Amino acid sequence: MDFSAASSLLGYLFQCRYALFESLRRLRKSEEFSVSIETLDDVVFETDGEASELLQTKHHINRTADLTDASPDLWKSIRIWCEGLASGSIPKGSSFFLITTAQAAVGSAAHYLRAGTERDIVKAVERLNTTVGSSTNQTNAAAYSAFRRLPLTQKLSLAAAVIVIDGAPAITDLDSALKEEVFFVAAPQHLDSFLQRLEGWWLRRAIQHLVESDSKPILSEELEAETERLREQFKQDNLPIDDDIMRASVDASGYQDKTFVHQLRLIEIGNPRIFHAIRNYFRAFTQRSRWVREGLILVGDLERYEDRLVEEWDILFQQMRDELGESATEEAKKRAANTLYKWVETSTLLQIRRGVTEPSIARGSYQLLADDQRVGWHPEFIERLKQLLEPREP
Repeated sequence: MDFSAASSLLGYLFQCRYALFESLRRLRKSEEFSVSIETLDDVVFETDGEASELLQTKHHINRTADLTDASPDLWKSIRIWCEGLASGSIPKGSSFFLITTAQAAVGSAAHYLRAGTERDIVKAVERLNTTVGSSTNQTNAAAYSAFRRLPLTQKLSLAAAVIVIDGAPAITDLDSALKEEVFFVAAPQHLDSFLQRLEGWWLRRAIQHLVESDSKPILSEELEAETERLREQFKQDNLPIDDDIMRASVDASGYQDKTFVHQLRLIEIGNPRIFHAIRNYFRAFTQRSRWVREGLILVGDLERYEDRLVEEWDILFQQMRDELGESATEEAKKRAANTLYKWVETSTLLQIRRGVTEPSIARGSYQLLADDQRVGWHPEFIERLKQLLEPREP
């Protein structure tokens, strides 16, 4: 199997996920920052408007890959940093990080550039100089040339600013690392659901950052605000409302034979209002299904919620029937049914949890109940639907 395309794609996704991980780590320390992707480096953290930390991320499908002295991963990073410092696009005093899933070979330059007691920038520069003088790797030729042009003092200065983080978690292993950064925002059993939504927002924001001509960085305030917004939705009295569901396009043609649509046609609701009903049905059905699938609510929670909705509806439904009496005309019945249905469209309805404020959930839940004929709008909706929906004998 050819992994070339998969490897490149995983590399970009790893870069994006690692940027989120590092951003969350800084956020927990109450740091203010902005982060850019694919500008001066793979990931760049700015403080007070200046690039302070530049990250090169390298993801390998083969976790046994070694970061040797002639590794293209190492030398591509060195070239970017050398050229950036020489041109002035990277400010002096910046810190450089090479984050890789590969392992630095013991005694290699990368080994001596790791943080810890074995860190030795003099030995690292000696290893790099030896490689420049002896390696015939043409892939690294431009990087060798850029490093060779630096005087020894600048080589040592560059090495002092570089930290190699080898053996970094692979893209799938980042799940655990990300959970550790957000463990305090939701119940442990809901962290997966929380992270799915946070990463979805982060990916959309990263894409916006990449495609905009002015390439505005992602601000720490943005990430903090989104984290706080999601945290509120994962409290015990709330549930997350997902943008992809709320913004989804709905094809009304596929719902024309649904019972809840027939109920609306019985009382002569117009097509624009029927479309709103269909959209609310879709939103409620899809969002509720996701909640159940992710374990955010139980099926029993939905049953109890629907019972409460039916009870509220039945009070108004019985009032309507009493007010109509036995001799009401069909026109009066439809008029009264329209008034009842307007209650669903415009009133503040019971929500499944106190913190849920999205009106389409309750409105759509009533459409679900209408589809099951547990509620209706016409005073004689059960009899009318029976005549309409039951197959006629030949």
